[in-house]
Amino acid sequence: MNRDAKQFGGKLFVGVVATALATMAMGCSGGSGASADETSTQADDALRNASSTITQTKYPILLCHGMAGFDSLFGVVDYFYGIDSALRDGGAQVFVTHVPAFNSSEARGEELLGEVEDILARTGAKKVNLIGHSHGGFDVRYVAATRPDLIASVTTVGTPHKGADLADYLRAHLTSGGFSEAVLSFFANSLGTILGLLSGHTDPQDAIAGLDSLTAAGAAAFKAKFPAGVPASSCGNGVSSANGVKFYSWSGSSVLTNILDLSDPSLKLSSFFYSGSNDGLVGACSSHFGTVIRDDYALNHLDEVNQLLGLTSIFGSSPVTLFRNHASRLKNAGL
Repeated sequence: MNRDAKQFGGKLFVGVVATALATMAMGCSGGSGASADETSTQADDALRNASSTITQTKYPILLCHGMAGFDSLFGVVDYFYGIDSALRDGGAQVFVTHVPAFNSSEARGEELLGEVEDILARTGAKKVNLIGHSHGGFDVRYVAATRPDLIASVTTVGTPHKGADLADYLRAHLTSGGFSEAVLSFFANSLGTILGLLSGHTDPQDAIAGLDSLTAAGAAAFKAKFPAGVPASSCGNGVSSANGVKFYSWSGSSVLTNILDLSDPSLKLSSFFYSGSNDGLVGACSSHFGTVIRDDYALNHLDEVNQLLGLTSIFGSSPVTLFRNHASRLKNAGL
Protein backbone atom coordinates (compact mmCIF):
# COMPACT_ATOMS: atom_id res chain seq x y z
CA MET A 1 0.00 0.00 0.00
CA ASN A 2 1.46 3.40 -0.95
CA ARG A 3 1.82 6.35 1.39
CA ASP A 4 -1.23 8.22 0.06
CA ALA A 5 -3.42 5.16 0.46
CA LYS A 6 -2.15 4.62 3.99
CA GLN A 7 -2.81 8.23 4.89
CA PHE A 8 -6.31 8.04 3.40
CA GLY A 9 -7.01 4.86 5.32
CA GLY A 10 -5.69 6.42 8.50
CA LYS A 11 -7.83 9.52 8.02
CA LEU A 12 -10.90 7.42 7.33
CA PHE A 13 -10.34 5.36 10.48
CA VAL A 14 -9.76 8.46 12.61
CA GLY A 15 -12.83 10.13 11.13
CA VAL A 16 -15.05 7.12 11.82
CA VAL A 17 -13.85 6.79 15.40
CA ALA A 18 -14.13 10.53 16.02
CA THR A 19 -17.67 10.58 14.62
CA ALA A 20 -18.71 7.65 16.81
CA LEU A 21 -17.27 9.27 19.92
CA ALA A 22 -18.92 12.58 19.10
CA THR A 23 -22.32 10.88 18.63
CA MET A 24 -21.97 9.10 21.97
CA ALA A 25 -21.04 12.34 23.68
CA MET A 26 -24.07 14.12 22.25
CA GLY A 27 -26.35 11.30 23.38
CA CYS A 28 -25.03 11.45 26.91
CA SER A 29 -25.13 15.23 27.18
CA GLY A 30 -28.43 15.91 25.49
CA GLY A 31 -26.86 17.26 22.29
CA SER A 32 -24.26 19.61 23.77
CA GLY A 33 -20.58 19.64 22.67
CA ALA A 34 -18.83 19.66 19.29
CA SER A 35 -20.58 18.27 16.22
CA ALA A 36 -19.28 15.20 14.41
CA ASP A 37 -18.15 17.39 11.50
CA GLU A 38 -16.17 19.64 13.84
CA THR A 39 -14.55 16.67 15.55
CA SER A 40 -13.66 15.07 12.23
CA THR A 41 -12.11 18.33 11.01
CA GLN A 42 -10.04 18.58 14.19
CA ALA A 43 -8.86 15.00 13.69
CA ASP A 44 -7.88 15.79 10.09
CA ASP A 45 -5.96 18.87 11.23
CA ALA A 46 -4.14 16.88 13.89
CA LEU A 47 -3.19 14.20 11.34
CA ARG A 48 -1.89 16.77 8.86
CA ASN A 49 0.15 18.50 11.57
CA ALA A 50 1.67 15.20 12.67
CA SER A 51 2.50 14.28 9.06
CA SER A 52 4.12 17.65 8.39
CA THR A 53 6.57 17.23 11.27
CA ILE A 54 7.26 13.48 11.18
CA THR A 55 10.79 13.98 9.77
CA GLN A 56 11.55 17.24 11.59
CA THR A 57 14.86 16.35 13.18
CA LYS A 58 16.66 18.63 15.61
CA TYR A 59 19.65 18.89 13.30
CA PRO A 60 19.80 19.16 9.48
CA ILE A 61 20.05 15.96 7.43
CA LEU A 62 22.83 15.70 4.84
CA LEU A 63 22.45 13.10 2.09
CA CYS A 64 25.83 11.98 0.74
CA HIS A 65 26.21 10.14 -2.59
CA GLY A 66 28.37 7.18 -3.49
CA MET A 67 30.93 6.41 -6.19
CA ALA A 68 30.01 7.73 -9.65
CA GLY A 69 27.42 9.83 -7.83
CA PHE A 70 26.23 13.42 -7.96
CA ASP A 71 23.78 15.67 -6.19
CA SER A 72 21.53 16.58 -9.14
CA LEU A 73 22.05 16.45 -12.91
CA PHE A 74 20.86 19.61 -14.64
CA GLY A 75 18.96 20.33 -11.43
CA VAL A 76 16.38 17.77 -12.58
CA VAL A 77 17.56 14.19 -11.93
CA ASP A 78 18.47 13.72 -8.28
CA TYR A 79 20.77 10.98 -6.97
CA PHE A 80 18.48 10.52 -3.96
CA TYR A 81 15.45 10.39 -6.24
CA GLY A 82 12.40 11.87 -4.51
CA ILE A 83 13.95 11.27 -1.09
CA ASP A 84 15.12 14.77 -0.18
CA SER A 85 11.76 16.29 -1.12
CA ALA A 86 9.88 13.66 0.90
CA LEU A 87 12.01 14.44 3.95
CA ARG A 88 11.40 18.17 3.52
CA ASP A 89 7.65 17.54 3.23
CA GLY A 90 7.84 15.96 6.67
CA GLY A 91 9.57 18.99 8.18
CA ALA A 92 13.26 18.11 7.86
CA GLN A 93 15.94 20.56 6.82
CA VAL A 94 17.77 18.62 4.09
CA PHE A 95 20.93 19.18 2.06
CA VAL A 96 22.31 16.96 -0.71
CA THR A 97 26.08 17.17 -0.72
CA HIS A 98 28.59 16.75 -3.55
CA VAL A 99 32.08 15.24 -3.51
CA PRO A 100 34.26 13.84 -6.35
CA ALA A 101 32.56 10.94 -8.10
CA PHE A 102 35.82 8.97 -8.03
CA ASN A 103 38.50 9.41 -5.38
CA SER A 104 39.82 7.93 -2.16
CA SER A 105 37.63 7.84 0.94
CA GLU A 106 39.90 10.36 2.66
CA ALA A 107 39.83 12.79 -0.28
CA ARG A 108 36.06 12.53 -0.55
CA GLY A 109 35.73 12.84 3.21
CA GLU A 110 37.75 16.06 3.28
CA GLU A 111 35.48 17.55 0.61
CA LEU A 112 32.43 16.51 2.62
CA LEU A 113 33.84 18.02 5.80
CA GLY A 114 34.16 21.36 4.00
CA GLU A 115 30.48 21.14 2.99
CA VAL A 116 29.45 20.27 6.55
CA GLU A 117 31.26 23.32 7.91
CA ASP A 118 29.69 25.52 5.24
CA ILE A 119 26.16 24.25 5.94
CA LEU A 120 26.59 24.75 9.69
CA ALA A 121 27.77 28.30 9.07
CA ARG A 122 24.80 29.05 6.82
CA THR A 123 22.13 27.46 9.00
CA GLY A 124 23.43 28.25 12.46
CA ALA A 125 22.93 24.61 13.44
CA LYS A 126 25.33 23.07 15.95
CA LYS A 127 25.45 19.61 14.36
CA VAL A 128 24.20 17.60 11.38
CA ASN A 129 22.90 14.10 10.71
CA LEU A 130 24.91 12.40 7.96
CA ILE A 131 23.44 9.68 5.71
CA GLY A 132 25.84 8.15 3.19
CA HIS A 133 25.03 5.70 0.42
CA SER A 134 27.59 3.20 -0.86
CA HIS A 135 31.06 4.84 -0.92
CA GLY A 136 29.41 7.81 0.75
CA GLY A 137 29.31 5.71 3.92
CA PHE A 138 33.10 5.93 4.13
CA ASP A 139 32.93 9.68 3.61
CA VAL A 140 30.54 10.20 6.52
CA ARG A 141 32.62 7.94 8.76
CA TYR A 142 35.67 10.07 7.96
CA VAL A 143 33.89 13.29 8.90
CA ALA A 144 32.47 11.82 12.11
CA ALA A 145 35.90 10.58 13.18
CA THR A 146 37.64 13.82 12.25
CA ARG A 147 35.07 16.26 13.69
CA PRO A 148 32.71 14.36 16.01
CA ASP A 149 31.73 17.66 17.65
CA LEU A 150 29.89 18.60 14.44
CA ILE A 151 28.00 15.33 13.96
CA ALA A 152 24.84 14.07 15.70
CA SER A 153 24.49 10.79 13.82
CA VAL A 154 25.99 8.76 11.00
CA THR A 155 23.89 6.39 8.91
CA THR A 156 25.24 4.24 6.10
CA VAL A 157 23.08 2.66 3.38
CA GLY A 158 24.53 -0.17 1.28
CA THR A 159 28.13 0.64 2.23
CA PRO A 160 30.83 -2.07 1.92
CA HIS A 161 32.54 -1.49 5.27
CA LYS A 162 34.49 -4.75 4.93
CA GLY A 163 35.15 -4.18 1.22
CA ALA A 164 33.33 -5.12 -2.00
CA ASP A 165 34.09 -8.41 -3.76
CA LEU A 166 33.78 -6.79 -7.19
CA ALA A 167 36.41 -4.21 -6.25
CA ASP A 168 38.74 -7.02 -5.19
CA TYR A 169 38.20 -8.80 -8.51
CA LEU A 170 38.92 -5.68 -10.54
CA ARG A 171 42.00 -4.83 -8.49
CA ALA A 172 43.35 -8.36 -8.89
CA HIS A 173 42.97 -8.19 -12.68
CA LEU A 174 44.45 -4.75 -13.18
CA THR A 175 48.21 -4.56 -13.38
CA SER A 176 49.45 -1.60 -11.38
CA GLY A 177 50.67 0.98 -13.88
CA GLY A 178 49.63 -1.27 -16.75
CA PHE A 179 47.52 -0.69 -19.83
CA SER A 180 44.25 -2.05 -18.43
CA GLU A 181 44.54 0.13 -15.33
CA ALA A 182 45.25 3.17 -17.49
CA VAL A 183 42.20 2.50 -19.65
CA LEU A 184 39.90 2.04 -16.65
CA SER A 185 41.31 5.16 -15.04
CA PHE A 186 40.83 7.25 -18.17
CA PHE A 187 37.21 6.27 -18.75
CA ALA A 188 36.19 6.45 -15.08
CA ASN A 189 37.90 9.78 -14.51
CA SER A 190 36.29 11.15 -17.67
CA LEU A 191 32.90 9.95 -16.47
CA GLY A 192 33.49 11.59 -13.10
CA THR A 193 34.43 14.86 -14.76
CA ILE A 194 31.32 14.79 -16.96
CA LEU A 195 29.05 14.01 -14.00
CA GLY A 196 30.63 16.89 -12.13
CA LEU A 197 30.12 19.33 -14.98
CA LEU A 198 26.51 18.22 -15.49
CA SER A 199 25.84 18.88 -11.82
CA GLY A 200 27.70 22.20 -11.80
CA HIS A 201 30.94 21.10 -10.12
CA THR A 202 34.57 20.66 -11.03
CA ASP A 203 36.42 18.11 -8.91
CA PRO A 204 39.70 16.20 -9.15
CA GLN A 205 39.02 12.56 -10.06
CA ASP A 206 41.10 9.51 -9.14
CA ALA A 207 39.26 6.32 -10.07
CA ILE A 208 42.07 3.98 -9.05
CA ALA A 209 42.27 5.52 -5.58
CA GLY A 210 38.52 5.11 -5.32
CA LEU A 211 38.70 1.48 -6.40
CA ASP A 212 41.49 0.74 -3.92
CA SER A 213 39.41 2.27 -1.12
CA LEU A 214 36.62 -0.25 -1.71
CA THR A 215 38.74 -3.41 -1.75
CA ALA A 216 38.93 -5.57 1.37
CA ALA A 217 42.47 -4.30 1.98
CA GLY A 218 41.44 -0.67 1.48
CA ALA A 219 38.44 -1.04 3.79
CA ALA A 220 40.61 -2.69 6.44
CA ALA A 221 43.16 0.13 6.25
CA PHE A 222 40.36 2.67 6.60
CA LYS A 223 38.94 0.78 9.59
CA ALA A 224 42.37 0.80 11.26
CA LYS A 225 42.26 4.61 11.16
CA PHE A 226 38.54 5.05 11.82
CA PRO A 227 37.24 1.91 13.58
CA ALA A 228 34.14 3.26 15.34
CA GLY A 229 30.92 1.51 14.37
CA VAL A 230 32.43 -1.31 12.27
CA PRO A 231 31.68 -4.77 13.71
CA ALA A 232 34.57 -6.86 14.97
CA SER A 233 32.90 -10.04 13.70
CA SER A 234 32.15 -10.73 10.06
CA CYS A 235 28.41 -10.17 10.30
CA GLY A 236 27.71 -8.58 13.67
CA ASN A 237 26.69 -5.17 14.94
CA GLY A 238 29.16 -2.42 15.66
CA VAL A 239 28.99 -0.10 18.66
CA SER A 240 25.83 2.01 18.57
CA SER A 241 27.67 5.27 19.30
CA ALA A 242 31.09 6.81 19.90
CA ASN A 243 32.22 10.30 20.86
CA GLY A 244 28.58 11.38 21.14
CA VAL A 245 27.73 10.27 17.57
CA LYS A 246 24.97 7.67 16.97
CA PHE A 247 25.59 4.98 14.33
CA TYR A 248 23.01 3.22 12.11
CA SER A 249 22.95 1.20 8.89
CA TRP A 250 20.66 -0.66 6.51
CA SER A 251 20.89 -2.31 3.08
CA GLY A 252 19.08 -4.49 0.56
CA SER A 253 19.64 -8.09 -0.45
CA SER A 254 17.76 -8.37 -3.74
CA VAL A 255 18.96 -7.79 -7.29
CA LEU A 256 16.24 -8.17 -9.95
CA THR A 257 13.45 -6.10 -8.46
CA ASN A 258 11.65 -4.37 -11.34
CA ILE A 259 11.37 -5.65 -14.90
CA LEU A 260 11.23 -2.08 -16.23
CA ASP A 261 14.48 -1.03 -14.55
CA LEU A 262 17.27 -1.18 -17.14
CA SER A 263 19.95 -1.20 -14.44
CA ASP A 264 18.80 -4.48 -12.88
CA PRO A 265 20.51 -6.84 -15.40
CA SER A 266 23.89 -5.14 -14.78
CA LEU A 267 23.47 -5.58 -11.05
CA LYS A 268 22.53 -9.22 -11.60
CA LEU A 269 25.80 -9.75 -13.46
CA SER A 270 27.86 -8.05 -10.74
CA SER A 271 26.08 -10.09 -8.06
CA PHE A 272 27.81 -13.26 -9.37
CA PHE A 273 31.06 -12.01 -7.84
CA TYR A 274 29.53 -12.43 -4.36
CA SER A 275 29.11 -15.70 -2.51
CA GLY A 276 26.58 -14.52 0.04
CA SER A 277 23.48 -12.34 0.19
CA ASN A 278 24.06 -9.00 -1.56
CA ASP A 279 22.40 -6.05 -3.28
CA GLY A 280 24.33 -6.52 -6.52
CA LEU A 281 27.37 -4.54 -5.42
CA VAL A 282 27.64 -4.87 -1.63
CA GLY A 283 27.47 -7.97 0.55
CA ALA A 284 24.83 -7.89 3.28
CA CYS A 285 27.32 -8.58 6.09
CA SER A 286 29.78 -6.05 4.70
CA SER A 287 27.08 -3.37 5.01
CA HIS A 288 26.81 -3.77 8.79
CA PHE A 289 27.69 -0.65 10.76
CA GLY A 290 26.57 0.50 14.20
CA THR A 291 22.97 -0.41 14.91
CA VAL A 292 21.88 -2.55 11.95
CA ILE A 293 18.26 -1.73 11.17
CA ARG A 294 18.01 -4.44 8.48
CA ASP A 295 20.24 -5.94 5.81
CA ASP A 296 17.61 -7.79 3.81
CA TYR A 297 15.25 -5.25 2.30
CA ALA A 298 13.91 -6.21 -1.16
CA LEU A 299 16.14 -3.58 -2.73
CA ASN A 300 19.21 -3.65 -4.94
CA HIS A 301 22.07 -1.20 -4.72
CA LEU A 302 20.39 1.49 -6.82
CA ASP A 303 16.94 0.86 -5.34
CA GLU A 304 18.38 1.93 -1.99
CA VAL A 305 18.32 5.52 -3.24
CA ASN A 306 15.12 5.06 -5.28
CA GLN A 307 16.87 4.63 -8.64
CA LEU A 308 16.51 4.31 -11.50
CA LEU A 309 13.86 7.03 -11.42
CA GLY A 310 11.79 5.34 -8.73
CA LEU A 311 11.57 1.95 -10.48
CA THR A 312 11.87 -0.32 -7.45
CA SER A 313 10.06 -3.43 -6.27
CA ILE A 314 6.29 -3.04 -5.90
CA PHE A 315 6.31 -5.82 -3.32
CA GLY A 316 9.13 -4.56 -1.10
CA SER A 317 9.64 -1.57 1.14
CA SER A 318 9.65 1.85 -0.49
CA PRO A 319 13.11 3.45 -0.18
CA VAL A 320 11.41 6.82 0.31
CA THR A 321 9.47 5.37 3.24
CA LEU A 322 12.67 3.90 4.71
CA PHE A 323 14.33 7.31 4.68
CA ARG A 324 11.23 8.97 6.16
CA ASN A 325 11.04 6.34 8.88
CA HIS A 326 14.69 6.81 9.67
CA ALA A 327 14.33 10.59 9.92
CA SER A 328 11.48 9.95 12.36
CA ARG A 329 13.79 7.60 14.26
CA LEU A 330 16.43 10.32 14.49
CA LYS A 331 13.80 12.82 15.59
CA ASN A 332 12.58 10.53 18.37
CA ALA A 333 16.19 10.06 19.50
CA GLY A 334 16.51 13.82 19.90
CA LEU A 335 18.78 14.18 16.91
